Amino acid sequence: MTGPLPAPGHMGVDYEQRVDFDRLRRYRLDRARTALEASGCGAFLLFDFYNIRYTTQTWIGGALGDKMTRYALLARGDEPKLWDFGSAARHHRLYSPWLDPADCRAGMLGLRGAIAPTAGLMVDAVREIKGLLEDAGLAGEPVGVDIVEPPFLFEMQRQGLHVVDAQQFMLDARQIKSTDEITLLNQAAAMVDGVYQDVVEALKPGIRENEIVALVNQRLYSMGSDQVEAVNAVSGERCNPHPHNFSDRLIRPGDQAFFDIIHSYNGYRTCYYRTFAVGSSTPSQRDAYTKAREWMDLAIKAVGPGVGTDEIAALWPAATEFGFENEMAAFGLQFGHGLGLGLHERPIISRLNSMREPVELQVGMVFALETYCPASDGFSAARIEEEVVVTEEGARVLTLFPAQDLVVANPY
Repeated sequence: MTGPLPAPGHMGVDYEQRVDFDRLRRYRLDRARTALEASGCGAFLLFDFYNIRYTTQTWIGGALGDKMTRYALLARGDEPKLWDFGSAARHHRLYSPWLDPADCRAGMLGLRGAIAPTAGLMVDAVREIKGLLEDAGLAGEPVGVDIVEPPFLFEMQRQGLHVVDAQQFMLDARQIKSTDEITLLNQAAAMVDGVYQDVVEALKPGIRENEIVALVNQRLYSMGSDQVEAVNAVSGERCNPHPHNFSDRLIRPGDQAFFDIIHSYNGYRTCYYRTFAVGSSTPSQRDAYTKAREWMDLAIKAVGPGVGTDEIAALWPAATEFGFENEMAAFGLQFGHGLGLGLHERPIISRLNSMREPVELQVGMVFALETYCPASDGFSAARIEEEVVVTEEGARVLTLFPAQDLVVANPY
């Protein structure tokens, strides 16, 4: 593969072939069906809202999407069925023609326990699902479930359904990205490329971490992001140890500051760190950055089809080499994780798990690689993250804002 990966404009146009959403929907549903066939289950009952989107091609906003009341049933030999908030289900019937309108149903289970199970909503829902399985000739076959509230699980068991884990099969299905998925991931990364230019220009003494977070949110939503999941903004003495959040700290001259921008475009996520110095940098800060970059470049160079995730993790320092007592304590600092509809998909690359159970990299995997190096001054630190897609030739990088050297924002 030569030349840049495509990151076309976001509008639909007649003069270029861009993302083919019909093809994207077919690809995802076909992979979910293949996973179902491989599982030995009669059906998957899905509550994970990324799995629901993957199989039904529907989405509603974050305030409702994670309340464990939307669910989808994918049964062998049948079309996916969706239960959603009543008005959302009506909207799907009007605007989601790839679904049979009769399969878009109003549903309510209790809003993560706000309506007690004693109200009977879960009893009714399980009875309906069991009836559909009986009608499809799947009575008595295992039902795979990805995530579930305990009272719903207990009710499934009480009504005689044999419940097994579906999440492993769905994550396997989602780990190989199609051309359209890679394009959407690249478009999402391109949005963050531009936002980092705004961050560099704004990064001056006197601005607060939360103001940078506000700037990032405003810019991404104005560019068409459908969800800004999180923005880490970490500066000065907060850099070490990494707190994984932002505060109202005032940024000061000479600070090292790093940011992580996590958002989605048409559902596809970024996880994209960059580290900057504010006004000036010290030898300690530059040395930490150089080490974090070396670890990153070693990992990117090693990526390719057939490579084990243990081989990537082995290139990074052990926890005890950068100030932590064990790999659990350092988890997430020298780290890789799949990207797609979810933020943490397969493969997960870390000394914590990859040495025990390595995964073989395959063409079409997309994941983020993250490195972290504390500085010798005791409080600064460098954090770098690159998103890559595995091709026959190796890794192709999606995240293009300059990061080979420590960027000094607004130098004196």
